[in-house]
Amino acid sequence: QVRLRESGGGSVQSGRSLRLSCKVLGNIKSTKWVAWFRQSPEKGREGLAALQTSDGSPTYHPTLEGRFTISEDKGTVYFQMTDLKPEDNAIYYCAAAFTGGSLFTAANYDVWGQGTQVNVSS
Repeated sequence: QVRLRESGGGSVQSGRSLRLSCKVLGNIKSTKWVAWFRQSPEKGREGLAALQTSDGSPTYHPTLEGRFTISEDKGTVYFQMTDLKPEDNAIYYCAAAFTGGSLFTAANYDVWGQGTQVNVSS
């Protein structure tokens, strides 16, 4: 049994950075992937990055600009965001998958956190 707890969201000015955390409660090695998604009224739910828990290797959505980094340390999956822009405003979720599949398809993920809000002002 795995649960996810996000933290680290907040309100920042454009150009600043934030690091989101996703604490995996339970055995992270029982999962196959842990990913970060975001949801906004304008764009809906978007998959951003996924981390393969067996070896920590990251995969990023092809449309990302290189401003985001996913990593893992001691059962917490981090999402470092730099040069934030107003279009990054969203609720950010982490999610865990126990099996493979399309990494950026929300339906492939089995467990979700409660989300953390990010607000970027210009």
